[in-house]
Amino acid sequence: MPSNKQLHLDNRPEGEAKASNFKLVTTDTPALKDGEVLVRHHYLSLDPYMRGRMNDAKSYAQPQPLGQVMQGGTAGEVVESRNAKYAAGDKVVGFGGWQEYSVVAADQPGALRKVETTHVPLSHYLGAVGMPGVTAWYGLVNIIQAKAGQTIAVSAASGAVGSALGALAKARGCRAVGIAGGPDKCRYVTEELGFDACVDYKQHKDAGSLSKALKEACPDGIDGYFENVGGMVMDAVLLRMNAHGRIALCGMIAGYDGQPIPLTYPQLLLTNRLLLQGFIVSEHMEVWPEALKELGTLVATGKLRPRESVAQGLEASPESFLGMINGRNFCKQVVKLV
Repeated sequence: MPSNKQLHLDNRPEGEAKASNFKLVTTDTPALKDGEVLVRHHYLSLDPYMRGRMNDAKSYAQPQPLGQVMQGGTAGEVVESRNAKYAAGDKVVGFGGWQEYSVVAADQPGALRKVETTHVPLSHYLGAVGMPGVTAWYGLVNIIQAKAGQTIAVSAASGAVGSALGALAKARGCRAVGIAGGPDKCRYVTEELGFDACVDYKQHKDAGSLSKALKEACPDGIDGYFENVGGMVMDAVLLRMNAHGRIALCGMIAGYDGQPIPLTYPQLLLTNRLLLQGFIVSEHMEVWPEALKELGTLVATGKLRPRESVAQGLEASPESFLGMINGRNFCKQVVKLV
């Protein structure tokens, strides 16, 4: 069995996360037991939710344990199997964490899933045709309940979730408006992802100014909003929401460092009779097959053209992760190991 490089969470952040919170270790890979498979990871997924789990605080999931492999999605190849359902060479996605190999009890529900890579690249199963894509699908379909002709807005529009949200909204005949940081991201959102408009929040110092820009991009108001950020961005969007609008609350990256996130206009929730619902996509596994089918079709037919930021090698994971959290990277962030 091969030796295995791993990245552990060594200590918890005090305020902003740092590369020193992680520790690189090398371990021996245990021999396989009956029902297990050995997976060589080709790609690791880096996602914003991981920052929240680094804190030792009450949340929807248990904190990442110290001294253990940093948890996260993986895509790779079976290299050895003692499970009749899997053979060497199978391409699979799972939750193997920040390491080069994982030993997986493959019969456990949700532990491992075979994928085909003829029309969808393997890494996309960590993004557009994976958890981020299904997250966008659930928020748009089940919470926002988007209908043709409506205006749908999304923050962090150039990221993995936001880009999928735009493609899904356009497929339903909606006007898709993104909010992103910087001219390069905004051009990508409109020119490559096909959004109708994108507002650069970095050009605005306060919610009032950002809201005016949103009014130009959304002349008929906003019917549905997918929130990934919070803070000033959410304040600006609330000022533009139509009556009976719906908000899918997926992420609050503005508060991942543990600081409070004030809400300036909570009265608008009542004034406009808004529905705001937070959700965690792992609690809704029943929708995954339908969502993945639609997302896979959008990618295979070129209607969703996800771009990736690719870091090379396990050792690059901490800095790439911090870059994503701080907005230095855009698109789906993965780490290539093979």
